[in-house]
Amino acid sequence: MKSHRPSRSSFPTIRGLRYHLREWGPAEAGPARTLFMLHGWMDVSASFQFVVDALDPDWRVVAPDWRGFGLTEWTRGDCYWFPDYAADLECIVDAVQGDAPAHLVGHSMGGNIALMYAGARPARVRSVVNLEGFGLHASHAEQAPGRLAQWIDELKAGGTLRDYGSREEVAARLRKNNPRLSVERAAFLADHWAEPDGRGRLRVAGDPAHRIVNPVLYRVDEAMACWKAITAPSLMVMAADTDALRHVARDREQALAELQRRFAAVPGAGQATVADAGHMLHHDQPEAVACLIRDFLRRHG
Repeated sequence: MKSHRPSRSSFPTIRGLRYHLREWGPAEAGPARTLFMLHGWMDVSASFQFVVDALDPDWRVVAPDWRGFGLTEWTRGDCYWFPDYAADLECIVDAVQGDAPAHLVGHSMGGNIALMYAGARPARVRSVVNLEGFGLHASHAEQAPGRLAQWIDELKAGGTLRDYGSREEVAARLRKNNPRLSVERAAFLADHWAEPDGRGRLRVAGDPAHRIVNPVLYRVDEAMACWKAITAPSLMVMAADTDALRHVARDREQALAELQRRFAAVPGAGQATVADAGHMLHHDQPEAVACLIRDFLRRHG
């Protein structure tokens, strides 16, 4: 079995929550050689292990478990909001390297957070690599009453996450979700993606409230306004066989056209496609993803 680069954990208090930061590489590396890697929805920081293994070892990589995921504390309410993630990110960067601008790599939801933050705080971001962070379907004001009613109904019912009988069962579920995932990688991820539930079984390492619909509609114009304000060098990366386009539009061709419109909003952004990979491209082709990050950072200092 291939050995993985060792990580270490710290647990700073971020906006009143006990946060988990996973780190690889030299702790003494300065901001210019530090990468912040931001995971997606229903994922954890260890998800980046395979990319880190393929990166130059002199990079310091800092990957948080977002609030309510992994080893980070859950919120004291029952909702999770995008603005909270952006504020958490700034406080994490503050804790790690003060007010020095940050290199950001985000996957899926983490990519959306990185882009939103980079537009809101352009002076705090040195570069952005967005891995499959496409955004969601455009929403319309007429959807608001139904969405609010749905949210209230789901709050009353409570969110749920399925449980598992063993690590092997967790790994099998991960491979069912992503057939490209190797047995070895699935076993590694299963150790971080699930935790004991206190009753002899395993549960997903996350707050079930993440399964409750968000009452706030996704406003693509507001997201793109943030993207247009980005000044840092940016790279938009998608997987050749992604299934995440369904979150942008029902028809694939329409989704691709809409994606180009959205990516074009980021000033001067480069684009790249990873072959033989799905949405979890950092699991499917970590060496290719690491190469894209490495080359992009070399070109942009």
